[in-house]
Amino acid sequence: MHEFNNRIAAQRQILEVVNRRRSRKEELFGLSAKAIERWIVVNRVDPESRGVQLLKAASARLFFLANRSQEQVTEDYKAASRDVSALLRSIEHEMG
Repeated sequence: MHEFNNRIAAQRQILEVVNRRRSRKEELFGLSAKAIERWIVVNRVDPESRGVQLLKAASARLFFLANRSQEQVTEDYKAASRDVSALLRSIEHEMG
C-alpha cells in the first residue's frame, strides 16, 4: 500500500504544480495520455514544449510504477520512483 500512496501523492503533486497557473482555461485533470492531450488542445499549449514533454515522461514513469505495484520492489521500481521525483522538480521549475 505504501507504494500506491506514494504514486498517488506524486500524481497529485504534479497536477497541483501544473494547475497553479490560473491563466489556463482548463486544469489538467489527470496524467493519462488523453487527459494531457485534452489539456494541450483546450489551453493551446505547444505540444512540443518542455513542460509537455516532462508531463508525458512523468505519466510514463507513473504508469510503469502502477504496473509494478503488485511485485516486489525491485531496483527498476526504485529507479522509476527517483525518476518521478526528479521529473516533479523539473516540472515545478518549468511551470513555476
